[in-house]
Amino acid sequence: MTSLVETVRTAVEALNARRMRSVLTVLGILIGIAAVMLTVGLGQSAQNSITSQINSLGSNLLIVTPAANQSSGGFRGAGQATTLTTQDAQMLADSSVAPDIEAVAPTLSSSQSLKSSLTTWTSTVTGTTPAWLQVRARTIGTGRFITQDDVDSRAAVAVLGSDTAAQLFDTQDPVGQSITVGSQTFTIVGELASAGSSMMSNDDDMVVIPSTTFAARLSNSGNADSVQSIYLEAASQDVLSAAYQEINTALLTSHNVTADNADFTLSTQAALVDTMSSITGILTAVLGGIAAISLLVGGIGVMNIMLVSVSERVREIGLRKALGATPAVIRRQFLVEAAILGMLGGALGIGLGYGIAAILTALLASSLGMAITLSPVVALGALAVSLAIGLVAGVYPAGRAAKLAPIDALRSE
Repeated sequence: MTSLVETVRTAVEALNARRMRSVLTVLGILIGIAAVMLTVGLGQSAQNSITSQINSLGSNLLIVTPAANQSSGGFRGAGQATTLTTQDAQMLADSSVAPDIEAVAPTLSSSQSLKSSLTTWTSTVTGTTPAWLQVRARTIGTGRFITQDDVDSRAAVAVLGSDTAAQLFDTQDPVGQSITVGSQTFTIVGELASAGSSMMSNDDDMVVIPSTTFAARLSNSGNADSVQSIYLEAASQDVLSAAYQEINTALLTSHNVTADNADFTLSTQAALVDTMSSITGILTAVLGGIAAISLLVGGIGVMNIMLVSVSERVREIGLRKALGATPAVIRRQFLVEAAILGMLGGALGIGLGYGIAAILTALLASSLGMAITLSPVVALGALAVSLAIGLVAGVYPAGRAAKLAPIDALRSE
């Protein structure tokens, strides 16, 4: 124990004697460790954020959209050809056809110019049914949501997102007031509770109206029964797979198509999460690999300073060997010095990583709603890697020092 303490003390003194060179070497490892930690942290945070955003679309959600090759010009939008209709939505809402489906909400949407008594604004207007509130897991802040009577009577009523309401009416209560959508006048009957914005969309900037009203007043489509998408909620997570099969089979049969030439696309939350996780995972791996290069450079820096140290301390090594130091003691001395450089760089890199993560979180929280969380496991792993880099980089210089013959070392100038 005493011998090890003495070795560490001697190593610290040797590194302190070459303070600037040691600082620059530690800096290389520090930057590498911080870069890897932040890259992994950003990747994990992005993945968690995307997963949360997808889950916020609704509970046990399934989405049916027209196949990509079914829309004219490759674009989807109100007034364009679609293979989905309100009859499809009604069929899927039938418990005898899809017993594991809890709720169905067909939707149409387009960007429209809005005008209130105070100002104008442009937002997404969505035509749907009362089930949309449940399927999309939204709640009403004030007033009410659209009802089946509104749908049946094609009522000119609208429900605003909280951001849309703030833009159009500032601090006034929008319920009971009127807005103009395009050239049509609508009465505001409710305001949605805030769901927050994300990287993909702002769920608080929208207007919801009855689907029949949208088809009659705002749609440019020649088919009043066409819809752009159908949102469905499975009864539970356990029956999500069964619900998927029921929907797929029902639509293939009713559209008289096969899976190879299906005119619709059916996706689930799980599929969306898996796809986005795969993408973010690949990006994290690529960026992590790039960041790891700086770690390699840091390791080369440690090896370089240790080789220079061996060259500069040849006479010291010879003297210690002449006084009885064994090759193992000399080897351990230089390995400890390399390990200290690696550990110091790793510890400072972890501190820098947490500091930058806190700054980025403060900046991104307001704009993207994303917090960068660094895992303690990753931090400990980074510390272990930095120690390993120091040891590996010190092996060759330490071995070279241990092999020096005392007489040759003492004779060296």
